[in-house]
Amino acid sequence: VMGREGESFRSLTLAIVERHAGPLSPGQITERPSAKGNFVSMTYTICAESRAQLDAIYQDLTASGVVLVAL
Repeated sequence: VMGREGESFRSLTLAIVERHAGPLSPGQITERPSAKGNFVSMTYTICAESRAQLDAIYQDLTASGVVLVAL
């Protein structure tokens, strides 16, 4: 998930992922800032239970208004 740098981006995207996949430990979250520090990429590692679960996460992330790219 990629978006503009800021704590609200992190907390909102984490809340969306956890709503569908349950609580995540710090080891399941990876963060990488852009070269100039204006954007951040967050990777949330989950064990998906179904394609429907992945689709729901993707839909909620893209509808959030703060996510620029969701993969």
